[in-house]
Amino acid sequence: MRPLQMVDTKTQYHKIKNEVDAAVLAVMESSQFIGGKVVNDFATNLGKYHGSKHVIPCANGTDALQIAMMALGLQPGDEVITPSFTYIATVEVAALLHIKPIFVEVDKRTFCIDPEVLENAITPKTKAIVPVHLYGHAANMEAIMAIAKKHNLFVIEDNAQAIGNDYRFSDGTVKKTGTIGDIGCTSFYPSKNLGAFGDGGAIFTDNDDLAQQLRMIASHGQSKRYYHDVVGCNSRLDAMQAAILDIKLRHLDEYIAARQKAADFYDRAFAGQSKIETPYRDLNNNHVFHQYTLLLHDADRDGLHKFLADKGIPSMIYYPVPAHRQKMFDAFGGSSYHLPVTDWLTERVISLPIHTELDEEQQQFIASAVLEFINL
Repeated sequence: MRPLQMVDTKTQYHKIKNEVDAAVLAVMESSQFIGGKVVNDFATNLGKYHGSKHVIPCANGTDALQIAMMALGLQPGDEVITPSFTYIATVEVAALLHIKPIFVEVDKRTFCIDPEVLENAITPKTKAIVPVHLYGHAANMEAIMAIAKKHNLFVIEDNAQAIGNDYRFSDGTVKKTGTIGDIGCTSFYPSKNLGAFGDGGAIFTDNDDLAQQLRMIASHGQSKRYYHDVVGCNSRLDAMQAAILDIKLRHLDEYIAARQKAADFYDRAFAGQSKIETPYRDLNNNHVFHQYTLLLHDADRDGLHKFLADKGIPSMIYYPVPAHRQKMFDAFGGSSYHLPVTDWLTERVISLPIHTELDEEQQQFIASAVLEFINL
């Protein structure tokens, strides 16, 4: 059996090695390492795949979120509503811009922001909602968009973990996550479903004016070279990463299907186990399984984590400390929040290896080890 990894990027690379190597060599031969045709072609192809009018590549997913907030004109003292149960980047960028994150609960089934608590969190200072499509499952965007429209709020989707997810509205309309709100943001970190061989990110919008603003901010606030209209930053996706991503984009649906197949295996293996709750699957969205995250009941999560490690099986806890309990948010009153569902989840979730290269022998070994511990 091959050694187990949370994400096997090396084996994935070897399957497309010839394509990737040729694309990288072509960039080196062109010597156009920043911007240019390769980056533009990737943006165009990603927009076609995503159904998004404008795609603005940038340096990473964190920059994408920051640039989005800047483009919407959010100012110090404004508030954005966000889940606390998320990777820190979602809320870190707000704090960096002196925007106040307002933390709200998540749905304990989907791990995504709970629309039922949104309206109670809205104040005159609220300017935006930042739903996170966590682990590959979409937030309830239909409800979130209705609330945003009612209160005239912007919606910035954190789609770093759910690229390729098809979200179905009640009228049958289907849109990719990241294209539903005013702006969508994603990451191409190597472990992502669409991962680069380094850092990378992108921003999505259908709004022409916003797209112009996003592009300027990502490029030092320039409308044209050396003419700086707004305060911006320097956030670029380099051509080599764009070339690699363009190759991998052609395989994205295949990668998603492989992850879903692996998730199906785990679901069957853990069926009927009262101490194990497998990931919830909402019929309105196509879970793309960036992570396969179990929710344990009356079981020692940390004990399982160690037990698996002792057997050479990697597992991860995403996330052991929610954002509102991080020291960095003490200045924003983080410790004053009462988010029992979020706290409850952080003590019980554990993610198992899931990626495009998992085989049944590996999964059987992983599942057997989990069941061995749970039934001790």
